[in-house]
Amino acid sequence: MYGSYDIPLKIEHESFSLSIEKAGNLHIYKREVFYGTEEKVLLFDDAKIILNPIEPVNKPKNITAFLLIEFEKPFVVGPGTSNPVYIKFPIEIGVFISNNKQFEILDVLTLVKQKFTLYGDPARGMICKYWKSEVYPGIPEADPMMEGVMEVKIENTTSRWIEISKAVFNAYDMRLYYNNDMVSMKSKMKIMGEQIAKTVFFNSPIRNEMEKSIERYTAGKVSVMGPKFMMEGGL
Repeated sequence: MYGSYDIPLKIEHESFSLSIEKAGNLHIYKREVFYGTEEKVLLFDDAKIILNPIEPVNKPKNITAFLLIEFEKPFVVGPGTSNPVYIKFPIEIGVFISNNKQFEILDVLTLVKQKFTLYGDPARGMICKYWKSEVYPGIPEADPMMEGVMEVKIENTTSRWIEISKAVFNAYDMRLYYNNDMVSMKSKMKIMGEQIAKTVFFNSPIRNEMEKSIERYTAGKVSVMGPKFMMEGGL
């Protein structure tokens, strides 16, 4: 489903439809999904459409750059431990229009329900996009149109056993990769204290021969906090 498409086009998926039809010297873009319909009029000489998974913080409104993933069960990390685990994250699909020199976001859709939460205390906390995931010892099966798989290297730099129940990630640092079977990211959660950790992303897929997605956030915006995220409101 992800990749580049010539125009005109018509894509029928069990959960959404997307089309661009020619109307004189104009083109009509139309997308239908369970929460609504989007239509736009396009004027161009030559273009293609690119479908890519993008940073999952745009729907239903772009009000935060942070994704909080709560674990179904908290787990305890031994002192000095450094090992990978796998979690799932929500997928958002970016519809880009491109003339092979420049690209622009045309639409964003998602097939999963959306929820926000607060990380930290009510006075100084931070609004985050919310998702809940099991923690897996190996790469789990996932529908690439709905959920991606993130490898998280858990590194406990302390001399104590630390219990963690969630992780917060910054969209400005995300690097998504995809193929026909999977969308993936690779990250690290560095535990620095009982209530403090830092999360960062690696610029590599979790499997070979995966295509890199267009980075919408780093292309269009600048983070005042830097690309990484320091969890200082609890683990």
